[in-house]
Amino acid sequence: MSSLEANDSASMPSFPRSGDEQLQARLNQVSEKIARPEFLAGQGLGNEIGFWIFDYLPEQELQVREYLEFLPALMERQHPELRVAQVNLLRVVRDYLNERGFLDKAIKMQQSKGDAALLKALRGPLHMDKFAPYLIRHSLSHDPDIVLLTGVGSIWPMMRAHNLLNALHGPLGHKPLVLFYPGRYDGQSLTLFNQIASNHYYRAFALVP
Repeated sequence: MSSLEANDSASMPSFPRSGDEQLQARLNQVSEKIARPEFLAGQGLGNEIGFWIFDYLPEQELQVREYLEFLPALMERQHPELRVAQVNLLRVVRDYLNERGFLDKAIKMQQSKGDAALLKALRGPLHMDKFAPYLIRHSLSHDPDIVLLTGVGSIWPMMRAHNLLNALHGPLGHKPLVLFYPGRYDGQSLTLFNQIASNHYYRAFALVP
């Protein structure tokens, strides 16, 4: 739990010059894509929901975090009319457990009884019927135009990405949501850290293939 483009180009974060150049090129497309009218309106998605996934190699986590720290300021400069909610799931889980009086107990349980006992104890409090409504009240009460979800790797195995996305389908509908995912999404399933397969999930679209 304790782990609980011209004028703007000069402000872009500096990424290591290595195999991460491809990642940088993909990240540089994010702000443009999420500001497009067709993205905001969910056009071209048929009857599907407006959920998108930006997947990346697990070892690129720090580069993605650096970009996400920069992204809100970039969106504010380029598209001040858009309300963007960037939601760090680890922080929301921490706040949720703290408000319910579980956080200190969870930390002590992990130290005394181990991870397996902690995960079993949190299964009820972190059920999506309880957590998803809290996330919406806690982080999305201002009705943002775009939702960016981060920190999914930090909350595993307490929570699975496909369970959370399924729980948000109804409440969010066609509101654009982008999940930044340290793993692989092939359009049919999610594989966290490129090792841990989830149940089939096929209702999202790749933001930048």
